[in-house]
Amino acid sequence: MKIAIIMGTRPEIIKMSPIIARTKKSDSVIIFSGQHYDYEMGMRFIEELRIRTPDYSLKLGKTDPASQIGEMIIKLSKITQDEKFDAVLIQGDTNTVLAGAISSLKNHTHIGHVEAGIRSYDWRMPEEHNRIVADHVSDTLFAPTYNNKKNLLQEKVHGDIFVTGNTIIDAVEKFAPISKTNIVTPDNFILLTLHRAENVDDKNTLTRIMNGILDSKSNVLFPVHPRTQLRLRQFGLYEKLKRSQTVILTGPVSYLEMLDLMKRCLFVITDSGGIQEETTSPKIRKKVLVLREKTDRPEAVNAGISKMVGTESNMIAKAIAETIKDPVIHTSKSPYGKGNASEVIIKIMKELF
Repeated sequence: MKIAIIMGTRPEIIKMSPIIARTKKSDSVIIFSGQHYDYEMGMRFIEELRIRTPDYSLKLGKTDPASQIGEMIIKLSKITQDEKFDAVLIQGDTNTVLAGAISSLKNHTHIGHVEAGIRSYDWRMPEEHNRIVADHVSDTLFAPTYNNKKNLLQEKVHGDIFVTGNTIIDAVEKFAPISKTNIVTPDNFILLTLHRAENVDDKNTLTRIMNGILDSKSNVLFPVHPRTQLRLRQFGLYEKLKRSQTVILTGPVSYLEMLDLMKRCLFVITDSGGIQEETTSPKIRKKVLVLREKTDRPEAVNAGISKMVGTESNMIAKAIAETIKDPVIHTSKSPYGKGNASEVIIKIMKELF
């Protein structure tokens, strides 16, 4: 078996790390696409999780999505032609996934899609475009849940579907016990993350979200994503947050730091899909307020762990006040599996090749 494992962003690195740990250098090639070219959002996580150095690290000259995807397709295609892989593994819904899927398809290489079948049915999300295309061109689809499998069956994808659980639970189970951070936090703080394009790139939406956070008058720790910081400054919101007596701003944090903050916080406010999954792990078990109108992780909502609150200021402040009164989760199981998804995926790949 000779497989290529393609990744290019923080979530892909984290979710692919358990799979990489179960492969040998002799049967797998790691390709880092360079989509997250910022060290703090890319290579830092490869080093922290002690993933072996990628065999290929692409340097991209373009930054706009369409040009970046085109550049990745060209470079990934060249590697695929030279290496002659039996299969390529892609993960999730990033631009790297779309580029990896198209380059592999056109080079007649078997495509395995890890985390297949997730849907938000919100066409504003670039991620929705990417994962739908990836699912429909993939040969083997690794669905985290039976709900994801149902989505794929309804869309009549041509590939074979396997329900595996989500590899992010594997990662949390492994790394949560050793997670740590030196960030000083107040008692009973709320952890906030925000990065989705539909939230941070729209001035009115971002303003409403920030006003809701400030109106709650709660202690909030906010590690600011580079894209979000740019928009906060552009829209005149960064200094307003900095002057606040309740919001603590920090730069991007590492994976182990984020796990530790999730363990220590009262609950989480986020628009991240990955965090909606991570918080269901028995090692974390924290409630999540989701700053979106629709979620692609309904399993966490159905389990009573996540709650949709939208992006209106008054609804955000109200949800924070209510959750402070009752932050306890009443389930001990994760809807995303037992932490053995990577083992299942590698077993299937070895049986195929």
